Amino acid sequence: MPPDTSPSVATIVVILAVTDGRLQVLLVHRTGPPEEGKWALPGGRWDGTESLDALATRKLVEETGVADVYLEQLFTISGLDPARPSVAVAYFALVEAAKVRLREEEAWHPAWQPVDALPPLAFDNNRVIGQAAARVGAKLDYTNIAYGLLPEQFTLRELQAVYEAILRRPLDRRNFRKRMLSSGIIEATAEHRRAGAHRPAQLFRFISREPVIL
Repeated sequence: MPPDTSPSVATIVVILAVTDGRLQVLLVHRTGPPEEGKWALPGGRWDGTESLDALATRKLVEETGVADVYLEQLFTISGLDPARPSVAVAYFALVEAAKVRLREEEAWHPAWQPVDALPPLAFDNNRVIGQAAARVGAKLDYTNIAYGLLPEQFTLRELQAVYEAILRRPLDRRNFRKRMLSSGIIEATAEHRRAGAHRPAQLFRFISREPVIL
């Protein structure tokens, strides 16, 4: 029987989190062809029985165990699979790393990898991840998108660490604090957290944990 060369449609998901002060992406280690042995973004072929958004959400839950997160369609691209005509609909998701529970199977093992130190990936996925990281960085200027990477309550230092991880550069602490407090997207709580011998730090929260355009 000749190989199936009919065009395929797939969903891929760029799942991003901040850990150890770095922006990380969740990848799976491929244990089957094509591109066996390489790391790649999680995803799945679309068979038409559910919407593309539903497929992306399902893959997100399968890999991380969380569903109520920031998820956005990134773009549609062709030609990522060199073995056959293909179209991929890419999404990106922002998750709080502490809530993620990765699959423990040895096959197609998932792992976090730093966005700024990726190996060559299957299906030109480096390009997809680069565009996702750029989109997130750009949206920091005019949305509250960072809420997807943080717990319900956080310190301003933790918020700044997330911004710095995404932008990959240090930010002036005083200017950052002033900008965030005047942005209208976060508010102080009555809670404080002590870290070691330091004075207790005030905790903040996002006024809305739904997407807001400034």
